Amino acid sequence: MGFLGLLAVVLVGWLWWKGHLGQDAGRKLALAGAAGVALWLLARGQMVAGLGIAAATAAFALQGQLRRKVGAVPMDEMEARQILGLGLDAREADILAAHRRLIAQVHPDKGGSADLARRVNAARDLLLKAVARTRTERGS
Repeated sequence: MGFLGLLAVVLVGWLWWKGHLGQDAGRKLALAGAAGVALWLLARGQMVAGLGIAAATAAFALQGQLRRKVGAVPMDEMEARQILGLGLDAREADILAAHRRLIAQVHPDKGGSADLARRVNAARDLLLKAVARTRTERGS
């Protein structure tokens, strides 16, 4: 059991280090750790403590689902680049310039629709996060 636990810790650590756990990696690691503690307590026969930690872990996990934006627009990075008309090598200034140009055309105050403006804003936000993430990974 000790070897399997060590192997699981090493695997999760490697996934976290490589960034495969996503944007909220710390939250996922905390949930996995709390679930592991709950299972360990349940295996030792401490039902009240184990079930209490399991319930708190489940509530914490569901809280993240409820916290998501209602108006969030699901899209991937390539779709965002197509919406703004940008290539793969677009920098932050290019993204902001394309957003300003396009939002001036599709904004509801200019005769556009709110849905189009929401998609343009979501594309900008997604690409700016991707640029920031790339900058952080490169260390510059």
